[in-house]
Amino acid sequence: MRIEEYFQQIKKIIELCSVVQLSEISYTKRGSYEGFIRGELNFVDGSILHLREFVDVEITSDRLMYAYQYQDSSNKLIFRYDNTGHHKKLGLPTYPHHKHHGSEENVFPALAPNLQVILREIELLVKLP
Repeated sequence: MRIEEYFQQIKKIIELCSVVQLSEISYTKRGSYEGFIRGELNFVDGSILHLREFVDVEITSDRLMYAYQYQDSSNKLIFRYDNTGHHKKLGLPTYPHHKHHGSEENVFPALAPNLQVILREIELLVKLP
């Protein structure tokens, strides 16, 4: 797969999410197979997802770096999935992949989710106005 195809998949996933109100995403090619995605999704209840992915799709969709931070309308952290290597001392079995739930200090092991999984989780949390 080429990076443009991956970008199109991400755009389609966002379009199909019923609770996304506004999408501001930038897509940057870093070669035929690598790219960077950055932006935010605003949901109908005022909550926001900030997302970043650096991906290599030459063989599989390998996200070399990712962060999905979901906040409520008052900017309080609800959850963040990322693969930043700053929690090695915790000995998480999924290191470096982990999830923050409700605060920076509340860290749990987590497998690396993709955007579609993240949006399904958010759809369950969004309170419709």
